Amino acid sequence: MMLGLFLPTQTGGFSQSTLPRATRWDFEYNKALTLTAEKYGFDFVFGLQQWLPKGGFGGESHYRENFLDPFISTVALAPVTTRIITISTVHVLYGNWHPLHLARFAATADHISGGRFGLNIVTGYDATEPLMFGMDRIEHDARYDRAGEFSSIMEQLWAGEDNITFEGRFYKLEGAYVSPRPLYDRPIMVSASASKVGFDYAARHSDIVFTSSPAGAIFENAIKALPAHTASIRASYAATGRTGKVIIFPLIICKPTRAEALAYRDAIVEHADLDSIRGYTARHSGGDAKGWAKHVPADRILGGHIQIIGSPEDVAEQIQQLHDAGIDGIQIGFYDYAPELDFFARNVLPLLEQRKLRVAQT
Repeated sequence: MMLGLFLPTQTGGFSQSTLPRATRWDFEYNKALTLTAEKYGFDFVFGLQQWLPKGGFGGESHYRENFLDPFISTVALAPVTTRIITISTVHVLYGNWHPLHLARFAATADHISGGRFGLNIVTGYDATEPLMFGMDRIEHDARYDRAGEFSSIMEQLWAGEDNITFEGRFYKLEGAYVSPRPLYDRPIMVSASASKVGFDYAARHSDIVFTSSPAGAIFENAIKALPAHTASIRASYAATGRTGKVIIFPLIICKPTRAEALAYRDAIVEHADLDSIRGYTARHSGGDAKGWAKHVPADRILGGHIQIIGSPEDVAEQIQQLHDAGIDGIQIGFYDYAPELDFFARNVLPLLEQRKLRVAQT
């Protein structure tokens, strides 16, 4: 079971509550989290990409107003780490991104990291974000057509067999070349997808699919829907002859006992930043993402594609259930990141090792 940390590189992390906590968006805080995750044997880290106006989603917290760029941030983390994989999230269709630019940037990042670099390619679902770049939102399925051409060009450039002359539907290159090439064939490729066309894109270009729960964030509902969901992802891969991994984002609330975890959850919920949730809901309702139909505004208080709440034994059991449902890895978020990451690592990781979901670090 792969373990990743979803870095809180934006104000409020992933939880829309004002209950006091020490979670911060700044680089030094996220660097410290990454080093802690690496110490405990986590496999990768990456961050969210989003474009927001002044005030973010509003509310008392000004949720997500401050937002470190996840591409630059994860590249900057590479030289201060030694083993963990740093993955950069990029909206490839916004503005003037060109595959030649990103192919060179990613190859450079790959060398900076010593081959520990990945790209999380996202196409953008929001209706207002493209307006910031002077463009209209591309239709859902057409976005994946364009992203597919973008990624195919990068793959050719990374292969480095010859200068590339290419004229497609969206991009044109003449005599293009990138060197040095990535250290190990290409960076790890990730895509955030929840639709059939997104899974088909992933099956052609991605090593990892970062997906959501099709049944909302409540664990008991999500776990029933996930086996069929992960099977559909694997069916897309099977059609191409490739294989890929499936990961999901659980927001984990873990305390020594189940009662303490539930009490902590209740305290977070009691301090819901309702105005920011209204702002998020209003903006999200204008999007065309396919993976959030069963998610409700109340899910935003804790956050996450799925919510895992309980004692260390409860948490280990629910992670086991995700594994049994076809999930290959989890990209974890917390409410108060630093102490909760440490508690999780000290108390849940040994239980995952006992279940053969993880190998003990030496």
